Amino acid sequence: MTWHAKLSLNHRWEDARTTARYEHTGPLRILKSLYPEGEAICHNVIVHPPGGLVGGDVLDIRVRVDAGAHALVSTPGATRFYASDDLETAQRVTIDLAEGARLEWLPLEALAYPGCRALNQLTATLAPGAEMLAWDVTALGLPTSGQPFSRGRITQRLELPGLWLEQAHIDASDHRLLASPLGLAGQRCLGSLLFAVGEPLGRSRREHLLDAVRSSLQSLPQGVQAAATCPNPQLLLVRALAPVVEPMMTTLQGCWAALRQEAWQLKPVPPRIWGV
Repeated sequence: MTWHAKLSLNHRWEDARTTARYEHTGPLRILKSLYPEGEAICHNVIVHPPGGLVGGDVLDIRVRVDAGAHALVSTPGATRFYASDDLETAQRVTIDLAEGARLEWLPLEALAYPGCRALNQLTATLAPGAEMLAWDVTALGLPTSGQPFSRGRITQRLELPGLWLEQAHIDASDHRLLASPLGLAGQRCLGSLLFAVGEPLGRSRREHLLDAVRSSLQSLPQGVQAAATCPNPQLLLVRALAPVVEPMMTTLQGCWAALRQEAWQLKPVPPRIWGV
């Protein structure tokens, strides 16, 4: 038996407050909305009770943030792509931001177990004036548990239509990609953090944001490689490699904190679930 779970999450600006409404089919849920920063910013956690995906399972998540609303969305644990037969498992996330909306999309990592057949996809569309801070982290295998990524494959796709397309097809048998210094250089955790806007950043703001995030990257955890750039006027991008998840998350959380403060003059208030 396979599961096709769907979640539609909509954040709205109502009565000087960001509110959240959602509809779901299958095992996807939203925990109670939290307001640790006041009512302007709504924190939500997406929960997938089964905890992982096997052959043929699909998670279809759609997030809409209306004009003027600000949402922060995270997860309580990793998305686990377990070993499966020839049926592909998939997580597809579609984000739509209206004018003046803000979203922080901060899920925990995706874990590609040995033998998985997986697709991990995120597509985001931003209207003029919308801004988004988001990351995507994938770990290959469980090296600390003696389960290296020795077989299986995962396709990663991160797209902002018309602005950015990042795609990778990672097969455990592709040793040149996994080991080459032009590929993953022997690392087994890869991450991207982006600050995307619906209209071009001015030069001064772009340079200030780059300076802030590069300052946060000056002292990296052991084994982490990371760099920041602006590939186009509407996107700031951080790319990173690490041996395991923990130093990757430490690195990206530092970038998130720096960008949140510089871009929006907001203190870094982490989701409560990160402290559990």
